[in-house]
Amino acid sequence: MGRLTLDGLTALPSQVWGGIRLVPLARDEPIESLRLHRSGFDADGPNGPYSARCCYAPHGLVAEWTRDGTAVPALGTALQMAARTVRKSRKPPTKLDHRTRTRFIPHQTSLEAFLPLPFNAPVDAWNLWAAFASKEKGAPREDLTAVGGHRVTGLADALRVFEIHPDQCGVLVYAADTLAGALVTPHPDDYRAMHPTLVQDKYGELIARYAHLHPHAPDLSGRLDAAAVDTVADLRAQIRAAKEAWATFHEDVMAAGLLDLDYRISDAYRMQEFTLQRFRPKSLQRGEAHVGESIMDDEGRLAFLHSFRLSETQLRRGRLLEALAEQRWDPEAAGAALGISVHALGERLRTAGYESVLNMAAFRRAEDR
Repeated sequence: MGRLTLDGLTALPSQVWGGIRLVPLARDEPIESLRLHRSGFDADGPNGPYSARCCYAPHGLVAEWTRDGTAVPALGTALQMAARTVRKSRKPPTKLDHRTRTRFIPHQTSLEAFLPLPFNAPVDAWNLWAAFASKEKGAPREDLTAVGGHRVTGLADALRVFEIHPDQCGVLVYAADTLAGALVTPHPDDYRAMHPTLVQDKYGELIARYAHLHPHAPDLSGRLDAAAVDTVADLRAQIRAAKEAWATFHEDVMAAGLLDLDYRISDAYRMQEFTLQRFRPKSLQRGEAHVGESIMDDEGRLAFLHSFRLSETQLRRGRLLEALAEQRWDPEAAGAALGISVHALGERLRTAGYESVLNMAAFRRAEDR
């Protein structure tokens, strides 16, 4: 269990375009020994473009780190290796002891593939899903409760119009002052590369609706006390106080739904002094709930964060998965915990689109009893 923190990051004055509010996050000191970029291979590099047998993961992030804490060289100066076609696990054979690069799950597939990851899904069920995804060339079903960022009114314009601060390493995106998602990177160069991709992310249908129905976000800019300003130094002091007040208000009020929740945090991968973690709410009840990935260093600094706000439909799916995980994926026990029959549980899972990630034979045996 734990909570997310934005320690080491400062919320800068917000940028408002219609109903969209962008809150830039600046680092006190950038993290040089971990870098993120969109692709581990240059399509025009020495290996040429990907062949038809290789899968391209759009918006799949790559993390690269050094073993001695020194700065990561710019992408393009590191040794590149050709991608390989793999079977079964869909993971390339690597020597983990020598590995200094790893990929993240693409955000587009996160709604159906990422949500179940924090749960202890049985191996045989995920073998079924892998076979289905390979055969059908995609996830079991598309989540119709989520929309692309280009369909969120005003988001594309806001990302295009507003400047990127020199020290900016992240942003929190709000629609009608409802938190839609957060992105934090280790270095300003990483954020500048990732900034345009926010419009490629998926957002909940509720976020798109808010952005459409509330075309104007309120003015939350700070107020200066003109009577207290006699000199340039006084003006600077007033501006500094207004910025500090905004940063405090933002963390305590606007971002409270993300930072004040208790999360189930699981370590997924170790990268020298960095740890890749996945988080989900401790309780999947109604209300604001976020899932995502983060990278923390040994000193507790947040190096990377990418969050997604779950819709009510996704919360219901999460509760089904949670009940199954708590009962070790026993259909009868999970149904009893939810107060429904095994048949009703199976129907809910089929309706939710999870029939291909479950060993449905177990459900058929339980339903026949």
